[in-house]
Amino acid sequence: MKYDFTIQKTETPKSKPDPDGLKFGEVFTDHMFIMEYDAGEGWHDGRIVPYGPLSLDPAAAVLHYGQEMFEGLKAYRTPEGRVQLFRPYMNAERVRASNERICMPDVDTELFISAIKTLVHLERDWIPDKQGTSLYVRPFIIAREAFLGVRPSNRYLFLIICSPVGAYYRSAGGGLAPTSIYVEDEYVRAAAGGVGYAKVGGNYAASLKAQQRANSLGCEQVLWLDAVEHSYVEEIGTSNAFFVIDDEVVTPPLLGTILPGVTRASVIELLRMWGIAVSERRLRISDVVKAAEEGRLKEVFASGTAAVISPVGKLRFREGIVTVRDGEVGELSKRLYDTLYGIQTGALVDDMGWTVEV
Repeated sequence: MKYDFTIQKTETPKSKPDPDGLKFGEVFTDHMFIMEYDAGEGWHDGRIVPYGPLSLDPAAAVLHYGQEMFEGLKAYRTPEGRVQLFRPYMNAERVRASNERICMPDVDTELFISAIKTLVHLERDWIPDKQGTSLYVRPFIIAREAFLGVRPSNRYLFLIICSPVGAYYRSAGGGLAPTSIYVEDEYVRAAAGGVGYAKVGGNYAASLKAQQRANSLGCEQVLWLDAVEHSYVEEIGTSNAFFVIDDEVVTPPLLGTILPGVTRASVIELLRMWGIAVSERRLRISDVVKAAEEGRLKEVFASGTAAVISPVGKLRFREGIVTVRDGEVGELSKRLYDTLYGIQTGALVDDMGWTVEV
């Protein structure tokens, strides 16, 4: 690696949390990565420092115009004690696509990977080894130039923080837990030509109203529909959506309104390798409901970094509720989860070349 970063270790290390009580994104490790960008100089002064608050000018562009992006990936501990990342080069590609869309400076792939590896290696003792746990890695970039005016910033911060996490959705017995999904047909997450395919905070701020509505109805997540007709299925919350109808797995295509998920791509590759028909095509929510009524909707699941595979047990659409597989986990959902999580944690041999050792 051509990048070297200075390391300032904390003098007050924290106590490690109980792996049995880990929640998602509430505890953070001892250190963080930080690097600065200035127009004319590029990225410089990459370093690892003790985790702590940032100092920003009140006029920093990120606070007023939302120029920022973030990523998410995980580090896993294998049974032999090795530490590995899952497809980080795809995250690096997505960073570059997000940055290009919102006029932020490019981040070299090797810089991105080197920074993550260096921080994760330093924090390796924070990686839990209990079933369903991992170290969540959150890289993000924010505009820090102080000015009031709508234009790209000339100064940025690139940061990485880490958080030991438990399973996103689990049953009382520790297995996969089917979720209830609210189908949102009023508010929209993204429209063609917007920033739906970029991993930027505005996408998630726009989702909060519908998420509140979903929670009030007893649902964990939102299934978004398209912005024009409010008819075609798109994303499920922070995940990509898959529908098993008859003998075909259908997932919405990448037309600029949904995130090109790393897990999504991995699911598609596995399905094709297994000889299972998978299509990336537009699908109306009305056709999903009809397939359920006719007994042809076999499974619904979401894929994403946080939960890996999240089976869906119920879809709440308007006044009706669609129950999927009597609320039980489907065979394909379980097979995909077991395979992906097995590769990620080293319990299964990585024949796909997806893991990167730290």
